Amino acid sequence: MKGSKIFPYKEAVYKWVIYIAAVALVVLFMPSEGKFNYQFEVGKPWKYGQLMATFDFPIYKSDEVIKKEQDSIRSTFQPYFQRNALTETEELKKLKENLNNASFRLGNDYIRHIERTLKTIYANGVISNEGKEKLIKDSIASIMIVENNLAVPHPAQKVYTVKEAYEYLINADTLHYRKNILQHGNLNNYISPNLTLDKEKTEAAIQEALTNISWAEGMVISGQKIIARGEMVTQDTYKILKSLKKESLKRSETIEQKRLIIAGETLFVGILMLIFILYLDLFRKDYYQRKRSILLLISLVIIFPIISSLMVVHNILSVYLLPFAMVPIIVRVFMDSRTAFMAHIVTVLLCSIILRFPYEFVLLQIIAGPAAIYSLRELSERSQLLRTALFVTLCYCMLYFSYELIHENDLSKLNFPMYINFLLNGILLLFVYPLLFILEKTFGFTSNVTLVELSNINHPLLREMSETAPGTFQHSMQVANLAAAAANKIRAKSQLVRTGALYHDIGKMENPVFFTENQTGVNPHKTLSNEQSAQVVIAHVTNGLKRAEKYNLPKVIKEFISTHHGRGKTKYFYISYLNEHPDGPVDESVFTYPGPDPQTKEQAILMMADAVEAASRSLPEYTEESIGMLVDKIIDSQVAEGYFRECPITFKDIAAVKNVFKEKLKTAYHTRVSYPELKK
Repeated sequence: MKGSKIFPYKEAVYKWVIYIAAVALVVLFMPSEGKFNYQFEVGKPWKYGQLMATFDFPIYKSDEVIKKEQDSIRSTFQPYFQRNALTETEELKKLKENLNNASFRLGNDYIRHIERTLKTIYANGVISNEGKEKLIKDSIASIMIVENNLAVPHPAQKVYTVKEAYEYLINADTLHYRKNILQHGNLNNYISPNLTLDKEKTEAAIQEALTNISWAEGMVISGQKIIARGEMVTQDTYKILKSLKKESLKRSETIEQKRLIIAGETLFVGILMLIFILYLDLFRKDYYQRKRSILLLISLVIIFPIISSLMVVHNILSVYLLPFAMVPIIVRVFMDSRTAFMAHIVTVLLCSIILRFPYEFVLLQIIAGPAAIYSLRELSERSQLLRTALFVTLCYCMLYFSYELIHENDLSKLNFPMYINFLLNGILLLFVYPLLFILEKTFGFTSNVTLVELSNINHPLLREMSETAPGTFQHSMQVANLAAAAANKIRAKSQLVRTGALYHDIGKMENPVFFTENQTGVNPHKTLSNEQSAQVVIAHVTNGLKRAEKYNLPKVIKEFISTHHGRGKTKYFYISYLNEHPDGPVDESVFTYPGPDPQTKEQAILMMADAVEAASRSLPEYTEESIGMLVDKIIDSQVAEGYFRECPITFKDIAAVKNVFKEKLKTAYHTRVSYPELKK
């Protein structure tokens, strides 16, 4: 009693842990920056409602205007250079010493001329070649020369490089001083740069000048109308909208605003995930109660929002490359269409709040999901997946093309890169095929592809059964046909029940001669007691499970083996025992199959098909009336004994199954027309 109370508690804790972890993971990867959820272009109509300013904000100048003003400031700016007075003194001193000691002596007039010219050169300033090139490149007209903490403006064109200073020196007065005589004095040795760029002062002055630029050219007051629906976006309106976007994003960068954004994202994700879990609890309890099912569904729902968040935050490619249709395809293959659609909708809505312009995204994805579900109602061949990928890609392209026709009046302006994204999306969608195999092994599901492979009669286990127990093999084939037809009629999983029927009696291969369909005149049960015979027959269930384990058959197939007799009795031996011991005690467990009773529609169909097909072989004659009575009798007795109490099959379904069995058996056992003999 104590354990039964703890079990539901553990189940609830498990689901709450999954729910909280899923919400936390999605929110963790979501961008926490603010968004400006309007898309606009100059010359296009405003497609949203009337927009009013909710706070005061400046109208910022365009980037082009700001750059032009900055370039203007830089062109008129005067960089700062430090003058080194010692350079002039040292070079003149070196000049006198060298001229006095030189073998080639200049006259005093020449020496005085050289000294005067050098003083003029150093007064105007000498800078490096790189410095002069930068002044010319930046179109600097004037510089500031700092000497003794005093900055004096000076024309940039009067500043020399070493080469220019030397040429000026030897050409300053060619009328009175001969150039060839001056050249013999190696005067370039006495010219060195005395001006050095003061980077700190220059940069500080530039920044001060740039900060004085006005970044705004007007104001918008709170409550002021910005634009109404249908109005054209003019250049002036565009500036206001750009300014509103810039100011809105700036305001969202505060810690308080980020907290509000995270709180909103958590609430949004939490509500959507809760709706999905409530859907499972209300309409798909079989998935909700299985841990692996709910874990797979939640994992599929959150993986694409996480990938989308990473792509948006790091600006990696386009989210339209992501094959979102994978989610409904996987869920449809393993579960059902409604759950696939619900999972897809929740996934798309979670991704939509990550994007700045979610309208197009939601519109495209909501159509792509149902298109994938419709085109892949049952995956049994790889070619079906290729058709689905083509169909989804076509839906993307057609829907986006129609959307562009509505908003564009020029076909040359179509967004062709988007169509390339759709094509790549379709190619990536094909990778769902290997992904299905991985998910099968990870979560213990079985796809139709696997079931089709297992239903191949060349499978080693089926081939062995056809050789070891041919009668059982034929019986299994007939049961598979009956069960699949009935499943199609009541919209159950026909491929699943067909495959389950082929393997439900594999345990009979251990002792095939103990089963009627494999006997050829000799009945070994005559040498055994009723209890022993019952145990041999019942053992085919446990032997079948062992053999299924050995061949790694999926869990769903093992469930058909264990439930095809349910908790029923081996009636032949049970009744025989009662007839032999009318007054004695009887241990019913000796004659009872281990079970359990059928848990799904498919298992119930197999139980009915197995009993009907086996009993039909004992009919003395095959008429419409005898077949109908047999089917009604067997299935009604199964209903009366309560075998179907634990599975979701209805009386309407059972009636439909009966009709299918009757028609199929009448076709199988029809009487042939006798061929006439030729008269002599």
